[in-house]
Amino acid sequence: MLLSSILVVIGFVLLIKGADWMVNGSTLLAKKNKIPDLAIGLTIVAFGTSAPELVVNTVASYENHSDIVLGNVIGSNNFNLFMILGIVGLIFPIAVQSSTVWKEIPISLLAALVFLVLANGYVLGDMGLSRVDGIILLSLFLAFLFYIYKQMKSDVSTTEEVEITASNYKIWGFIVLGLIGLVIGGKLIVDNAVSIASDLGVSEKIIGLTIIAAGTSLPELMTSVVAALKKNSDIAIGNIIGSNIFNIFLILSVSSLVRPIEFSTVFNTDIYLLVGGTVFLFVAMFTGKRKTLDRWESGLLLTVFIGYTTYLVLQELQ
Repeated sequence: MLLSSILVVIGFVLLIKGADWMVNGSTLLAKKNKIPDLAIGLTIVAFGTSAPELVVNTVASYENHSDIVLGNVIGSNNFNLFMILGIVGLIFPIAVQSSTVWKEIPISLLAALVFLVLANGYVLGDMGLSRVDGIILLSLFLAFLFYIYKQMKSDVSTTEEVEITASNYKIWGFIVLGLIGLVIGGKLIVDNAVSIASDLGVSEKIIGLTIIAAGTSLPELMTSVVAALKKNSDIAIGNIIGSNIFNIFLILSVSSLVRPIEFSTVFNTDIYLLVGGTVFLFVAMFTGKRKTLDRWESGLLLTVFIGYTTYLVLQELQ
C-alpha cells in the first residue's frame, strides 16, 4: 500500500504540473497568434482548471469505476464550496458581485439539482447517467459557455498587447509535456486509489469523495487562497462557482459519454449536502454584510465539511 500511496502522490504532482504546463503553453500559443484574451479565458484557462477532474474521471469512467467518477465530482464540488470558501472567507471576507449573487450561484444550484434529477431517473426513468443524460449535461455546458461569452462581451475592457518571445518549440513543448503529465498522472491516481481502497477495505466512493476529490481540487484551492491574500474577491469566489458548474455540466457529461455511469443512491446524501451548501451561500449574501461571505459564515461552512467528512470516514471504518 505504501507504493500505491507514493504513486498517487506522484500522480497528483504530474496532474497539477501537467495542467499548469498545458495552460501556459496554450496561452502563449494563443497570444502569439493574437487570439483575444476573451477566447483564451473561455477555453484554455477554463479547461485547464478543470483538467485534473476531467482526466481522472475519463480514466475512471473508461475503466468502469463509477463510484470514483461520482465521488470525484461530488467530493470536489463539496470541497470547493465548504473547504476552500471556508478557508478563503476566514482569511478575508469575500465580497460578491451582483451578477454572481443573482446568476452564477443560482446556475450552480441548478447544476446540482439537474444532476440529482438525472442520476435518480426522476424524469427519464433510468437510474444513473446514460449517454442521453450526458448529451443533456453537455448542452447545458455549452449554454453556460455562451452565457459567459455574452457576459464578458458586455464588459468593455482594454488589454494591452504583449509581445511573445518564446519559440514555437518551447510553446509546443509545454503543451505536449502538459498533456503527457495529465494522462500519466490521471492513470496513476485512478489505478492506485483503487488499489488503496482494496487494501484498506474501504469503498471506492470514500476514496473518490476524499483523497481524489481533494487532490484534484488543489488548483482551485491555490488559486482562491492567493486571490484572497491579494483581496481579489472576484477571482476567489468566481473560481469556485465556475469550477462547480464545469464539474457537473462538462466533466460528468464527458464521463457518461465515455461509458454510462451507474448510480448508487448512497450518493444522494452528498448531493443534498451540495445543494444545501449552495442554498446557504445564496442566503449568506443577504445576512450580515450584504453580498459578502462573512468570516462566521465561512467558519460554519468549514465546520460542516470537517464534521461531515469525519462522519463519512468513521461510518466506513465501522
